[in-house]
Amino acid sequence: MTNIAILTGRLARDPETRQTSGGTSITAITVVTDRPARNAEGKTYKDENGYTAKESEFHRVTCFNGLSKTVAEHCTKGQLISVQGRIHYTQWDDADGVTRYGTEILADKVEFLSRGKGPSED
Repeated sequence: MTNIAILTGRLARDPETRQTSGGTSITAITVVTDRPARNAEGKTYKDENGYTAKESEFHRVTCFNGLSKTVAEHCTKGQLISVQGRIHYTQWDDADGVTRYGTEILADKVEFLSRGKGPSED
């Protein structure tokens, strides 16, 4: 059995990095993917500018340790990337006792398809 997710899209915002008490580096990113929008008949249509209308989806992606540090250092909002990882589901009870659910991609590999930020040039 296999659980592999591959996304190619742009970063919706700059990466957010944190450290666990055990020293693990965790970087969270949001990848936006697009697909053609469809009308009630299931057909694609043009937007007001004459382009095929698109629907966007936002995917939460989590990177750990070395990959976390690389993504945090080199990625910026708007950058085109490809992510390979696995789908991970979570469940928790919020402060009001309501059961909540979440989905994210745990990244194994991130490829930079366009330039992000690099070392500062002084």
